[in-house]
Amino acid sequence: MSTVLVFVLFLGYLIFLVPALPLCALLGRREPLVSAGLALARLGRAVLGIRMEVSGLDRLDPRTPYVFMPNHASFLDGPLVMMSIPGATRVILKKSILRVPVLGQAMRYVEFVPVDRKGAEGGKRSIARAAALMGERGYSFLIFPEGTRTRDGSLQPFRRGGFFLALAGGAPIVPVTIRGTFELMPKGRWFSRRGKVRMTFHDPVPVAGHTPETMGGLMDEVRRAILLDLEEKG
Repeated sequence: MSTVLVFVLFLGYLIFLVPALPLCALLGRREPLVSAGLALARLGRAVLGIRMEVSGLDRLDPRTPYVFMPNHASFLDGPLVMMSIPGATRVILKKSILRVPVLGQAMRYVEFVPVDRKGAEGGKRSIARAAALMGERGYSFLIFPEGTRTRDGSLQPFRRGGFFLALAGGAPIVPVTIRGTFELMPKGRWFSRRGKVRMTFHDPVPVAGHTPETMGGLMDEVRRAILLDLEEKG
């Protein structure tokens, strides 16, 4: 029942966007739409009965652009991480999500960056766009290095796109460990259980001195931070 209520709240947000989007575009404002979306996510979390325990935020400077890289175990991960990150943050997401009426237009307007996974050139353009926004707007970016949700709860191999973004933007990478969302809403499940989610923001990993040729070591360092936390506290 709670998941159905969250869906109703989401429909209400879409209705809100119908007048809000053109008004914000007329005024040249983006953050009110982002703030409204985050408020919806927080309300949805409360309705679903999800309790949050977040640690490691003291390691971050809200004025510094980062590339946040969490493990990906559930549909819940994106909203829960976004509402926890300090500072202005955008997302690199699948192009198909932007086909949702009204919501897709709003995501484009607030400068979420779509990526077409079917071709390497599309990925390069998305990385270039996100890196430019980091420099021009000071945005951080959220990207799931596994690319998709795990089916069994284990950490999957990483893709390189987010690491190319960190190198292009010169931004430190923040590994993020999420525990609990797989148990609440694994891939293939349409309804969320009530429960607790623990989220740890690890020490930022600097990218200075790294190149595409040394990216393997950078990927290993980020993956190791997430994996050790999953194994120690899982």
